[in-house]
Amino acid sequence: MRSVLRTALSIPILLAEVSVARAEGISLRLPLACEPGHTCFVQHYVDHDPSPGIRDYACGSQTNDGHDGTDFRPPTRAAEAREVGTVLAAASGRVLRTRNDVPDVSVRETGRAAVAGVECGNGLVIAHAGGYETQYCHLARDSLRVRSGDVVAAGQPIGQAGLSGATEFPHLHFTVRQHGKVVDPFAPGATTGACDAEAKLVSALWDEVARGRLVYRAGTVLNSGFAGGPVSMDAVEAEATEAAGPNADALVAWVRAIGLAPGDVQQLNLTGPDGKVIIERQEPPLVRPRAQSLLYAGKKRPPEGWLPGTYTATFKVMRSGSAAIEHTFTAMLPTQVP
Repeated sequence: MRSVLRTALSIPILLAEVSVARAEGISLRLPLACEPGHTCFVQHYVDHDPSPGIRDYACGSQTNDGHDGTDFRPPTRAAEAREVGTVLAAASGRVLRTRNDVPDVSVRETGRAAVAGVECGNGLVIAHAGGYETQYCHLARDSLRVRSGDVVAAGQPIGQAGLSGATEFPHLHFTVRQHGKVVDPFAPGATTGACDAEAKLVSALWDEVARGRLVYRAGTVLNSGFAGGPVSMDAVEAEATEAAGPNADALVAWVRAIGLAPGDVQQLNLTGPDGKVIIERQEPPLVRPRAQSLLYAGKKRPPEGWLPGTYTATFKVMRSGSAAIEHTFTAMLPTQVP
């Protein structure tokens, strides 16, 4: 998608003449009003592998073949409509072109043919000093707050993250270019070399605040919880999983993780208030990278009802013999109501 996303906003609009001061560099703010690692997560980075293989700037697998930007996603689709879904101008500049009328719906429902030529969905391109441009894709329909020719300030709200174009999950696809060439804001100018993500971040294009928040995570938990019945990806996205309670027919612990690598083994255990393990689940090693994975483990209500107290779920991702991800979450069940 190196060229697709760039041309996706090349609609018949007369581009305004842009006059910007010459500069050697650019300082980028976070393009989404969120707290990385808490209220938003980096799903994919720029692909540094020119072959059909994939490699992010830290030599991991959190990218897609030819991916030309950074994907920032809220934890759920419901969250995108709140403040954490507000898209911000990463730097001051002038808006070159926009699109605002693409339906806000997953490509899984429409099919890719329906978004041919508009893969970026709703979005915009902003010109900055030094020949830089930033592009913002997959925004919600009719959410853009600026028009072509507008001058914007760094940090100014410009739209809302959405689900338009060629995407299966709500997020902001953020691309940086200089003189027409894609630049990875985490590792500008670097396509090969050491895999030290922390060292590369020192020379990143992000400003000091963003640099301190955008720590590379080799996989992370997006969200987790307990439910009183079946769990689906759609229900998790809508924050509409059935509540677990003392009279629930089942108790289901669920967790959604992102950025999993080949060979990863997912484990999810559920322990009762008495310390006894209720259920243990272990998945086979992954054969290929997995952008997101929903894992759940549950048990039907016993005849005597649920034992009141705290139920503990423990999720682990084992990678090369050690835990790459560890996450524990709990649910308190009161005494069953007659």
